[in-house]
Amino acid sequence: MDTTPTSHPDHNHTARGAGVVGLAAIALVHLLDLQGKLTETPYLGYAYIALIVGCVVAAAMLVRGDVRRGWLLGGGLAAATLVGYVVNRTVGMPSATEDIGNWLEPLGLASIFIEGCVAALAAGELVALRSHGATTASSRGDAERRPARV
Repeated sequence: MDTTPTSHPDHNHTARGAGVVGLAAIALVHLLDLQGKLTETPYLGYAYIALIVGCVVAAAMLVRGDVRRGWLLGGGLAAATLVGYVVNRTVGMPSATEDIGNWLEPLGLASIFIEGCVAALAAGELVALRSHGATTASSRGDAERRPARV
């Protein structure tokens, strides 16, 4: 009897769906704040545009089934944005120091919550993909050493 797992971690549709929704939420939060950033500090506005596009691309990768690259891109964007938020609220960004100490802004709180969730989900899925790859490789090695069953 073959006990090879039938489900592959990249078929975790629930995690992929949550990732797509989370990435869309990150894009939406930054789209809602985009106009203000483009007028106040244009370089941050352009960074927001790049983030929005990156989130859409990562979500599309997850939908298409390119899960490893989708999780790497989406998780990386979420983590980098979270770090940027912390920097912006602690020491500020060049030409953007008005948000130092402004930790309780509702859109900012939503942003850090979503980014933290997406980064954690991506990390968990990448670990699962890595461990499944090691398990699959060792299973293949075992199968090559065992005589074929008839």
